[in-house]
Amino acid sequence: MLSRVFSSAILGIDAYIVEVEAHLTGTKLPRFVTVGLPEGAVKESKERVTAAIRNSGYSFPRKYITINLAPADIRKEGSAFDLPIAVGILAATGIVEPTYLDKLLLLGELALDGTLRPIKGALPIAICARDKGIRGIILPKKKC
Repeated sequence: MLSRVFSSAILGIDAYIVEVEAHLTGTKLPRFVTVGLPEGAVKESKERVTAAIRNSGYSFPRKYITINLAPADIRKEGSAFDLPIAVGILAATGIVEPTYLDKLLLLGELALDGTLRPIKGALPIAICARDKGIRGIILPKKKC
């Protein structure tokens, strides 16, 4: 089972598109692996994503899960990949319909209960999305 979700990251003052691929297979023992030069908070996302999916009322798949963040040659930092990773896993299991996922950017940090927390860099990401012809962005509302 494979799904593809799009997100974005900041490099310097500019944003770039990140393709988040989720591949689930039952041929190995259950495990959650993230590849594509993840740093700090991105490596920790598996704990937030697992808890958020379970606490949102869904079963977390007992599969070998590989998350690929492309392009693989640029380091990915921050917690904004939590939402696209979670949606990618849910799309690969058939819980989320993937119909519009190729037309949107998804960004957001997940709390353990599944609620969303704001991210940094929304403006350059929105400019990048516009320049790349992406129809929309899904991201958490900043609390005032």
